Amino acid sequence: MRTIDADVELPRERRAPRLADLDHLRRTSPMSDAVLDEVRGRHIRSGGHWLIDFASCNYLGFDWDPEIIDEIEPAVRRWGTHPSWSRLLGSPRLYADIEERLAALLGAPDTLLLPTATLIHASVIPVLAGAGHVFVEARAHKTVYDGCVSARGQGARLQRFRADRPDELDALMRALPYDGPRLVCLDGVDSMSGNIPDLPVLAAICRDRGATLYVDDTHGFGVIGERTAAEPCPYGSRGNSVVRHTGETYDGIVLVGGFSKAYSSLLAFLALPSVLKDHLKTAAGPYLYSGPSPTASLATALAGLAVNDRRGDAIRADLYAKTVRVLRHVRGLGLDTPSVREFPIVEIPLADAADLDAVARFLWERGIYVTLAAYPLVPRDRVGFRIQVTALNSDEDIDRLNDTLSRLAEQCVLARRR
Repeated sequence: MRTIDADVELPRERRAPRLADLDHLRRTSPMSDAVLDEVRGRHIRSGGHWLIDFASCNYLGFDWDPEIIDEIEPAVRRWGTHPSWSRLLGSPRLYADIEERLAALLGAPDTLLLPTATLIHASVIPVLAGAGHVFVEARAHKTVYDGCVSARGQGARLQRFRADRPDELDALMRALPYDGPRLVCLDGVDSMSGNIPDLPVLAAICRDRGATLYVDDTHGFGVIGERTAAEPCPYGSRGNSVVRHTGETYDGIVLVGGFSKAYSSLLAFLALPSVLKDHLKTAAGPYLYSGPSPTASLATALAGLAVNDRRGDAIRADLYAKTVRVLRHVRGLGLDTPSVREFPIVEIPLADAADLDAVARFLWERGIYVTLAAYPLVPRDRVGFRIQVTALNSDEDIDRLNDTLSRLAEQCVLARRR
C-alpha cells in the first residue's frame, strides 16, 4: 500500500473541491487549528505570541467565574469525574436538578439534557420528522442541516426556505398533503450575524399548517431573554432564550439550546412537552447510548444557573455596552455588516474573499484573535471574520480591536456599506 509523506500535499483534485478553501486556511493560518499554550481570561498565548481573544463564545465570562469554579471540586468528590452510564441506565441527581431549574427559567413545560446540540440535531430531527416533511431554513447552522439530511435519509422529504420570506414557507406547506409530520427547522440567534428571525410570524404559520417549529438557539440562550419594563438592556431579562425574548409560547415549538456558549459547560437541552421527553428517552440515540457530560460540566451548569439568577442581568448589561461600542465603531467606519442587532456577534465580510489570508495575518500580528469565516462555512460573498464580544473583554481590549478595524478599513480590504 502506498504511503503519503506528512510533508507532501495531496493534489487539489484529490480533495473535495468545496473544502479546498477551508483546508488551505487550516494549513496556512495561525488562527485556524491553533494550539493555545496559556489562557488568562480573554488573553491567550500561542507559542510566544499573546492575543486578545474575540473568538470565545463564553459570552457571560462564566468560564472564569470564581464562584462557579469553586463548585467543581465538591461535585467531583461526590460523583467522580465522569458518570459513565448512558442516561437510560442512570443519571446523577445533578441532571434532575438542572432540568427542573432550567424548565422554570425558560418557562417551558419540561426539559431534557443531552451532551451537545450537535447530537440533539442528529438524533432528534429524524425522530420528529418521521416519514413526513422537513423544511430547513437556508441559513440554518450546518449541524441543523445535517440533522435534516439524516431525516431525509430515513424517509422524510426535505425542502429549504428563507426565514425572511414567510409567505413562501406558508405556500410550500399549503401545497402539500397532510400525509405525515411537518417539521420546520431554523436558528434562533444566527451564529454568524447575531440576528434573529421573526419567530411569532413563523410560529403562527406552523400552527396554522400543523407543523412543529424546531429552533436552535444555542447562541441566544444565556444572552437574550424576556422583555420587561425593568430590563437593564435590550437583551431583555434572565437570558431565557429567543422564545421568551420574542413573546412566544412553547405551543408547537421545540427549543434546542446549549450551555457550551454563555454557560461555559459541555451540556445541551431541549425544551419540550413531557410526553415528547418520555418518547425521546427511548427514541433518541444520545439518551440510550452516548457517554454523558462530565461531572464538572454538570456542576458548572447548575452553579451558572444560580449565578444567572443573582448577577446575570448586570453581566448582560455590561456585555451589551461593550458590544455597542464595537458596532458603533464598525458603522462609523462605513463598513458592511449583516449584524443588525446589538448581539455580541459581529460579522465583518471582506471586500475580496481572496484577502482572507492577509487579513488573518494582520489581525494575528496586531494581537487580535477572531473566528475566521472561509468558504464553505459561509457563502463566498460573506467570507471574512466574526468578532465575539464577551463580558471578560476589557475596555482596553475593545480599544485595541476598534483601532485594528480602523487600520484594516484604511487598507480597503473590508466590505463597505452599500
